[in-house]
Amino acid sequence: MKSEQKLKSIEDMLVEMKNTSELMVDLAYSALLFNSKEIAEELSNLEKFFDKLHVDFELAVLNIKDELIDPQTKLGLIRIGVASENIADAAAYIADIVLRGIEPHPVLKLVFEEAEETITRVCLNKDSPLINKTIGKAALDDKIGMRIIAVRRGKKWYYNPPDSFKLKEKDTLIARGFIQGREELSRLAKEGVCEPE
Repeated sequence: MKSEQKLKSIEDMLVEMKNTSELMVDLAYSALLFNSKEIAEELSNLEKFFDKLHVDFELAVLNIKDELIDPQTKLGLIRIGVASENIADAAAYIADIVLRGIEPHPVLKLVFEEAEETITRVCLNKDSPLINKTIGKAALDDKIGMRIIAVRRGKKWYYNPPDSFKLKEKDTLIARGFIQGREELSRLAKEGVCEPE
């Protein structure tokens, strides 16, 4: 791999770690706020993905020649990676509270009962009318009040995918919105099986 490609690869991994840790924090608080085991489970899978990404990032930084990145800059990059890993671990810890079934604080219970918003996970089955539509064309926000905040496709995650993002069979969608839209999204997805990667 050429030097420029190596530097670009490190930059891409750093951006992906930042985006993934942001997604994990968002999902962790959502899992806790809505007491959602399915979102906590997704977060647990995402944490395994992040761990591998972090190791790959550190190895890429360590293996690049000192002429391209001096040792002090390498150390700075590794520290940024460790900080991202700490954020991801903290998010996983929050989700673990939900997975272990620890009773939420009474104030949080009141929030669950009063909430008009929810978060959900659906998997697109082969018969879903959403397949091969872009998020913009699907217009779930306008039609059913649900906004796609993340998509898992195989082992890859897309956080806040743009309107131009095309949905595919077996995509796992994480959406947030009005409680009334949850069942409609499940119906549109033709609810496939969410398989952890």
